[in-house]
Parts: sequence; C-alpha cells; structure tokens
Amino acid sequence: MSESTDWIELSRDCEAVIVPAGHTVLIPKGTRAVITQALGNSYTLSVPDYGGLVRISERDADAVGQKREAAPEAPASTEDPLAGEELESRIWVELRTCYDPEIPVNIVDLGLVYDLSAEPIDEGRHKVDVKMTLTAPGCGMGDTIAADARYKILNIPGVEEAEVEIVWAPVWNPNMISPEGRAKLGME
Repeated sequence: MSESTDWIELSRDCEAVIVPAGHTVLIPKGTRAVITQALGNSYTLSVPDYGGLVRISERDADAVGQKREAAPEAPASTEDPLAGEELESRIWVELRTCYDPEIPVNIVDLGLVYDLSAEPIDEGRHKVDVKMTLTAPGCGMGDTIAADARYKILNIPGVEEAEVEIVWAPVWNPNMISPEGRAKLGME
C-alpha cells in the first residue's frame, strides 16, 4: 500500500468513480489530487473539486504518476486451464487483490466474501459464483467492487463465466475481519 499527502496534478483526463456514491465522472487533466490509497492496482484519490474521494483503475495509473503494481504471487503460471483445488486457490489469490477504496484491507480479509464455488461447465471450463457483502448497505461502490472481482476471476485460465453477487445476510460486522486484516487496521 502507498499513501501520500503530496499533491499531484492529473497528466491527462481519466475516468473515476465517486466514493462512496459509485457514480462515474471524467476528471480533467490538471486537476489537483492526493493519492490516499494505492492497492490492488486501483487508486483512491482525494479530489476536493469533486467533493472528496474518487477511485481510478489501473489503466489510469500513468495519469497520477504511478506504475501498475505487480500482481501477487499465484500458483505456477500456466496457460493450461486450472481446476479443483488449484483453481479455487487461484480465485482466492485474485480476490485478495480487490479492495474497498476507503479501507486498506482486501475484501477477503475484511470478511466480505461469504461463499465461493467453481462448477465445471465442460472439459477445462468452469463457472465461478461468489457471494459477498459490503461493510454498509448504502455503499454505492458495491457494483464497482463486484465488477473488479469478476474481471479478475475471468482472467484465470479455465474460468469461462463468473458471477459476483452482493448479498446482505448475514449482516457484516467488524468481527468478520481476519486476524491479518485486524492487524492491518490496528485493531489488535
């Protein structure tokens, strides 16, 4: 994770999502901002001209003077389709690269992922279903976080389909945060 209090200027126009509302806006070149979080190949910026926080994706890292983070270590890289425990392990690795733009802990360690299943469609192809929640029911970032997770899952060899569903039962609470997440947040 990187955090800063240094002001930057966007070097070009880029698309951003207003946090926590979830609305997409175009932030113009020259807009001043502070990078408050750089995790999972997305960036949270404090942009006073837009009322607070926005999130930009990895494709716009150059606009804020950043380079894409290296992907976390995954099981042996191969173009062959993954299956079984190897596939499930890789899905969990990818989900640990998804972050709530306001919290510096991945969605797995926050306890937001409730269920994961990978079912074969046919030889070498799988459908992955994930059920997850959010820390607050009114958070407009749910679709953005779910889309990020779905995109990362679909890039795994052997995954043909992926659905990430936001659910509200059971209701999330801070006791669901993993020990790693609690340590990261200074809760222990």
